[in-house]
Amino acid sequence: MAITSYLLQGPRVVIRHVRCQDYDELTALAQESAEMLRRWLGARENTVEAFESYLERFEQPTHEGFVICLRDTGTIVGGININNIVRGTLQSGTLGYTSYASTTGRGYMTEGLRLVVQLAFGPLELHRLEANIQPDNTSSLNLVKRLGFQREGYSTAFQYINGEWRDHERWAITAEMARTAAQLTK
Repeated sequence: MAITSYLLQGPRVVIRHVRCQDYDELTALAQESAEMLRRWLGARENTVEAFESYLERFEQPTHEGFVICLRDTGTIVGGININNIVRGTLQSGTLGYTSYASTTGRGYMTEGLRLVVQLAFGPLELHRLEANIQPDNTSSLNLVKRLGFQREGYSTAFQYINGEWRDHERWAITAEMARTAAQLTK
């Protein structure tokens, strides 16, 4: 395995930017997890062209893409994007994230998302992160609650998934809220 530059490290996981060399591993993970994720994300195209298009988003200043990897092996266990980054008086972004069937339920996503929140409110200089979650996605709702996000509202027909417009709950955290949550967990 090539030497990799990690952005942040936790006790069990590290985060780094997603890169073109991740295609095979991410495609295998997406295929093994398709049934688990279809309800929340819809069917995804796993072609080289679709992956290249995905990576091109992260060449823009409005998007950041990360993978969560096991610290000891570098194996990918999750992915997190910060989308729709707005600078200026907002300094905000919207989170998208996924875990995979083979490693779900082990706390890797909690640790990885905590690192991405630190990165967002540190080097990326954001002030606010938002997550939009389908109301019956209890795993995702519990994840953001664990990290100190607060429910702000309900968005009817927010996102088109699997042929229909799905409602979402809107959860958010600010840099100040994250600092408070971090102090409470010490």
